[in-house]
Amino acid sequence: MDLEKQPQTPAAPQTPAAPTAQAGAIRASDADRDRIADILREALAEGRLDAEEHSERIDAVYRAKTLGELEPIVRDLPAAGRRPEGSAARAYDETGDPGGPAEKLVAVFSSSTRKGRWRVGRRTNAFSLFGSIEIDLTEALYGQRLSVINATSIFGNVEVRVPENITLRGSGTGVFGNFEVVTLEAADPEAPVVVVNGYTVFGNVEAKPKRGRRISDLHDRMRKHSR
Repeated sequence: MDLEKQPQTPAAPQTPAAPTAQAGAIRASDADRDRIADILREALAEGRLDAEEHSERIDAVYRAKTLGELEPIVRDLPAAGRRPEGSAARAYDETGDPGGPAEKLVAVFSSSTRKGRWRVGRRTNAFSLFGSIEIDLTEALYGQRLSVINATSIFGNVEVRVPENITLRGSGTGVFGNFEVVTLEAADPEAPVVVVNGYTVFGNVEAKPKRGRRISDLHDRMRKHSR
């Protein structure tokens, strides 16, 4: 006897899988932005970027919302921590400041001074409002090659003094005020690099070498850190 054929239930249509977001459309995190900023910092220290280019790209980094907007900023630069073959390793102690928060100097209707034997961090933010800030780096210890000072002066004064045998660069704007960085290029390619970026309104931001002051033990300290 023939078995009665049971009607088959039609298979439910498959819902197409949602397309995965392209890598470039993923939202950028603070860690992603810091990674790109580190690459730019290394490029500035190595002379691949000048201070103006560095400032423009840093602005773009912190405006970026996705990874796709971040990657083109450093597409023409080597990744941080990787050097082209044949280049010498930096003889600096990179463990002294792993990139923590910036040191802050604030003077509001007052004065603030940083000088003597102190360790310069990667970033120092100086803000003066009807005040005066003095940053003297002539006896400071440089645990990394590049140190960036961001100076803002409103009806105030920020002065940065460096030894004569380091590299000094800067970029800034003065509105009814004075922004002046006396550019230096050290003969020693391994000398510290100090970059002063700033903005002043009815105030003064000034960075220049202190005559007669040099880092006499630069090479001894570099050899000590590289051991």
